[in-house]
Amino acid sequence: MRRHRGEYEPLDRYPAGTGDRDVVRRQESLRVAGRSVSWVPPLLLLVTIVVADYPTTGKFRMLSWIVLVPGIAAALCGVAVTAAFAGLSLLAYALADSSWPHEYQSGLPDFVLVAVGGILATLACAVRVRDERRMLHMADVTDTIRRTVLRPLPPGWGGLDHAGVYLPADALARVGGDFYDIQPGPHGTRVLVGDVQGKGLGAVEAAAALLGTFREAGYHEARLTTVAERLETRMIRHRGHTVALGRPDGDRFATAVLLGFPDDEREAVDVMVFGHEPPLAVGPGGVRALPVEVRLPLGFGDLVCGPAGPPAVRRLRVAADETLLMVSDGVTEARDGGGAFYPLAEDVARALAADPGTAEPARLAALVRDGTLRHCGGHLVDDTTVFAVRRRPAPGTAGEAPEGGRLRS
Repeated sequence: MRRHRGEYEPLDRYPAGTGDRDVVRRQESLRVAGRSVSWVPPLLLLVTIVVADYPTTGKFRMLSWIVLVPGIAAALCGVAVTAAFAGLSLLAYALADSSWPHEYQSGLPDFVLVAVGGILATLACAVRVRDERRMLHMADVTDTIRRTVLRPLPPGWGGLDHAGVYLPADALARVGGDFYDIQPGPHGTRVLVGDVQGKGLGAVEAAAALLGTFREAGYHEARLTTVAERLETRMIRHRGHTVALGRPDGDRFATAVLLGFPDDEREAVDVMVFGHEPPLAVGPGGVRALPVEVRLPLGFGDLVCGPAGPPAVRRLRVAADETLLMVSDGVTEARDGGGAFYPLAEDVARALAADPGTAEPARLAALVRDGTLRHCGGHLVDDTTVFAVRRRPAPGTAGEAPEGGRLRS
């Protein structure tokens, strides 16, 4: 387990803006004190070839190898630097080949080879830089989509300490169908964590639709059951829209956990579960599964025969030092090399026995993140979400978190 000063490594809490970035980000390993040193390898190669060519004979002259220098620069440097190395290689070739008149000279053919190699390397570098610009632009677009779906949550938002982890199964995708959010309002604070069936942009679209409905209904509706009904209706409407468009992914549904933290009872939480893993209550005393009724996933309401009535809400007691832990099936279905599932509750219980402070949301989410990756060897087969929330202490009580409290860094 990776640790930092006795604590689990801090989380990159929520997706953040990329800010101003260099349009062509070179390899981070080729930077020293914040300055690019990508020009050093081709320069060293150029000097090495010229020096090593001195003792060689006509049967084996290394000077023609200088054509490799612009190629190396094309892979590491920008267009201007690559063009500079192409010119420098030509100059070095001409000087070195004519410096020893009594030795064998490679002459014009190799000079043309170096010239053509430099031109081709510069063109290849221009293509590489263009593609990198395009990839960075697409990454910015993806980050914008991710911030829209998984919006950054301020510290203490809705009176809750919270920490979230999202790990896409496809590292290049950066966004998927898992979602979570907190919505404070006049009727208490509501929390939604869920997972849209399937992958790809269709799953992201469905997640965005559900979150938009939750952010409105979670604020305006007084009853948590009404919020759930609005989510169910939205999922069915979204599915009908995709079917009308003729898309093959029109049968999507979503599993979800919907929580309500009432203002009038600080040690109570209203829980509704729709085909999702029930939350775990994690505190210094151990780990316990909340006794809740698991209903059908969102989007299956129109498949129930007869009037099902409004979904039931279960109000449960949660101690002030207990954190509610919610995970997607990317955690519970993570397997090791032998096919065994990740023992989430047991792993958390062991960590709590060693250090009860692990129940803090930030440390708990980091623990589950690291435990999942360690168990599956870093090979995620599904998008993985970990979300932990706990009420903040009431103002003026012992243990109150400082204003604007953040994760440990």
